[in-house]
Amino acid sequence: MIRFEHKGDFSKITKFLEKAKLGSRAKILDKYAQEGVKALMSATPVDSGRTAGSWYYEIEDGKGMAKINFCNSYINKGISIAIILQFGHGTGTGGWVEGRDYINPAIQPVFENLADAAWREVTSRE
Repeated sequence: MIRFEHKGDFSKITKFLEKAKLGSRAKILDKYAQEGVKALMSATPVDSGRTAGSWYYEIEDGKGMAKINFCNSYINKGISIAIILQFGHGTGTGGWVEGRDYINPAIQPVFENLADAAWREVTSRE
């Protein structure tokens, strides 16, 4: 006869496995976040190159969720240049400079690749 006794709980191993799982998720997100930054840099309209060179990302990894935030640090006179390039802006003389949708087309393929990779992970039978 085989007998097994257990005292306590599995909280330490559970905590370890949860951290390992989050670490691998962050690593996967990091790959796609880097791709997104490259796509945004290459799609950003270039005058001086400062806006294009100012893209970066942050990954928020919380309980039950993970998120990539794409950010641009180039601010001129309190205005995000990446945003006014995207949506347009008024001029000092009362005119309007039309925006150009460069962010969405640049980032969409990255999101599609990430979604495909996530779907493969969810549906894999390993």
